[in-house]
Amino acid sequence: MRTHAQAVVIGGGVIGCSILYHLTKLGWTDVVLLERDELTSGSTWHAAANIHGLHDNNNITRIQNYTMDLYNQLEAETGQSCGVFQPGSLYLAQTEAREHQLRLQAAKAKYYNMPFREVSREEAEVLHPLVKYDGIRCIMFEENGGNVDPSGVTNAYAAGARQNGAEIIRFCPVTGTEQQADGSWIVRTEKGDIATQWIVNAAGLWGREVAAMAGVKLPLQPTEHQYFVTETIAEIDGLDRRLPSVADRDGEYYLRQEGKGLLVGAYEKDMRFWAENGTPQGFGHELFADDLERIEDNMMRAIDRVPAVGTAGIKRVINGPMIWSPDSNVLFGPLPELSNYFCCNGIVPGFSQSGGMGLLAADWIVTGESRYDMFAWDVARFGDWADAAFTKARVGDQYANRFKIHFPNEERSAGRPMRQRPIYAAQRDLGAVFGLNYGWEHPLYYGKDIGAPDVTEGFTRQGWWEQVGRECRMLRENAGIIDISNFAKYRCAGPGAEAWLNAVFANNMPKLVGRSCLTPLIGTRGGIAGDFTVTRMGDEEFWIIGSGMAERYHQRFFKQVPLPDGTTFESRTEAMCGFNVAGPKSREILQRMTNTSLATADFRFMRSAWVELAGVRCLALRVSFTGDLGWELHCAVEDQAQLFAALLKEGAAVGAGPVGSRALMSLRIEKGYGSWSREYSPEYWPHEVGIERLCKMDKAFLNKSAVAETLAKPAREHLVVLALDAGQTDASNADATGGEPIFKDGIGIGRVTSGAYGYSVGQSLALGFVKEVVAGDVVDVMVLGRPHRATVLAEPPFDPQGTKLRE
Repeated sequence: MRTHAQAVVIGGGVIGCSILYHLTKLGWTDVVLLERDELTSGSTWHAAANIHGLHDNNNITRIQNYTMDLYNQLEAETGQSCGVFQPGSLYLAQTEAREHQLRLQAAKAKYYNMPFREVSREEAEVLHPLVKYDGIRCIMFEENGGNVDPSGVTNAYAAGARQNGAEIIRFCPVTGTEQQADGSWIVRTEKGDIATQWIVNAAGLWGREVAAMAGVKLPLQPTEHQYFVTETIAEIDGLDRRLPSVADRDGEYYLRQEGKGLLVGAYEKDMRFWAENGTPQGFGHELFADDLERIEDNMMRAIDRVPAVGTAGIKRVINGPMIWSPDSNVLFGPLPELSNYFCCNGIVPGFSQSGGMGLLAADWIVTGESRYDMFAWDVARFGDWADAAFTKARVGDQYANRFKIHFPNEERSAGRPMRQRPIYAAQRDLGAVFGLNYGWEHPLYYGKDIGAPDVTEGFTRQGWWEQVGRECRMLRENAGIIDISNFAKYRCAGPGAEAWLNAVFANNMPKLVGRSCLTPLIGTRGGIAGDFTVTRMGDEEFWIIGSGMAERYHQRFFKQVPLPDGTTFESRTEAMCGFNVAGPKSREILQRMTNTSLATADFRFMRSAWVELAGVRCLALRVSFTGDLGWELHCAVEDQAQLFAALLKEGAAVGAGPVGSRALMSLRIEKGYGSWSREYSPEYWPHEVGIERLCKMDKAFLNKSAVAETLAKPAREHLVVLALDAGQTDASNADATGGEPIFKDGIGIGRVTSGAYGYSVGQSLALGFVKEVVAGDVVDVMVLGRPHRATVLAEPPFDPQGTKLRE
């Protein structure tokens, strides 16, 4: 056994073997995989191993299709069969919402050149004659869908990795992991120790236990999961081809051919957790006792759709464990708090994602960043607030609603309320409906019954649409009070503060006290890893405002630049609260509360000061994400209630009131403002979003060489504002939300990143990236999966010259 390695992968399931294989493909051949038992032990060996390409997230769609394409290449490369069957998959829509989802996925498939298309009932009956299609409103066919052999795929990855120089050690449990002073690790095993640069935790059912060796708690919870295989069915036995799988997600089951019978699985409402206090170390290839009564309702729906299921005998039942994160996505990426510790845990559709997951993990480890923006998977999306109770509640909800559509803007209530600010009860009493942002409860909109949950049950405009419009119009006509406490806030102070911030961020830091600047944070590949407002509040004191949900994510970048002696950088997010008071009467509201002059001549745009408002000391920044006249106000958490009460009182006198985050989304799109994780992402270059002027190339800063390379290249596409034509069918009851492809003359030219109705400008709007178009061009945006005519605007529809911001 080797005593030194570039990376040690812990876990010999399909994901661990894929990561090992992809590391070797990127040139890291001095790598080792440790498996506590035999390869595929745990949850890999008993997986149904279905494969499909389409996902609601565009980048996950890309990596799933990479995975499906990889399996045949892997067989040819290694000589190891992956047991690939690709007779296709039929997707059935029983409801309007499911039809919208499938049509949107078909539009994405066209954009990405993937074989996914609508078929008629007659064609579907030929493809799968055992299915009853009564009550189905829409049928899609994915030509490459199917399934693989779990053991075959895992062993093919393993064979490929061994061919490239990797070592795989079975029956070798890891007993400890110890980080060294230089950031490297010692991995301890019963067979000896390995010194390694990187640890990869791909331990599957034991992901929690392996993480705990490094002092880390991962939000993971295993459950039981059942499927059964029928005896031989005569109609299948008589066929000379394999039947496509059936995705009847409204029926809450999955179904495919297995041998000459059918495999049927379900995610039942009466679910069961397993190993809440830790996965047993001796567990390996065991299964749980059959409990088909719990999936009886799902089985009956499967029988109604495919009657042959009900007449065939049951050959075997598989009831085995699987492990979940709170949102059913993988916990992926380097832990921000530790050096060189990579997580890949909590994978559910492992055989659809194994190849892409291995590729992106290897990307990140070898180059410092994955080629796609995968924040939807990033382990940093959860913090310590995602405790065991929250994780269990969310996993229970995710399991029981596995096939429920995740609608745009939807907020699920399981495990909530979570972290609350002091004014939570006051906002609730005002009719606030809350969403969750990095564990914080924050108002989405107001005007509902006290304690009402968010109700979002479709892709069309929902019941909150009119209320959001009222809030937008109130702010544009008078003023609005927006809780921005969930923004990330940092304080940097000391003799080296300015130099350190200049070394981290691309823009020059303000030279004068009371001045603010906007600045990007550049990623390893030269894209936009973050956008921040930096304010100088003293000779050696700076305040930094950024994305709240990305606070843990951004730790990775801040740690890359050592702090000078005597300089501190600390998060103030939990200690500070904030409001954005914006609109034409915002100055009038605030001036009633302070003796500090807020006149334009005394408090200009992008200026800041400590101001006392209604007896509360506030850091006041004259900026506003609404694009209107406004101030951001940040105060101590213990003063939030006093400040909020005063703002409500003075606001009421001029027709102003509280405004939620959904209105803020609409307002910033009217102004054409980008948002991190939507328009600002490591995938996008500064000159593609129009912020290249904020990259000061005459100084040194983090990843300057990478952005110099991207800025030297022509923009691949550009961020634009689109106005949808309201006169079309469907355009009057739906807006773009993000992810919709954009076509011109039938050719895919881009995709929407954000969308909303612009209430104050009377237009349905979208932000998106496009190529080879100019202002005035007419394109098709695939709202609800159908083409909706839209015009590329030359400038944002609200205050394009920015005069209101500077009034």
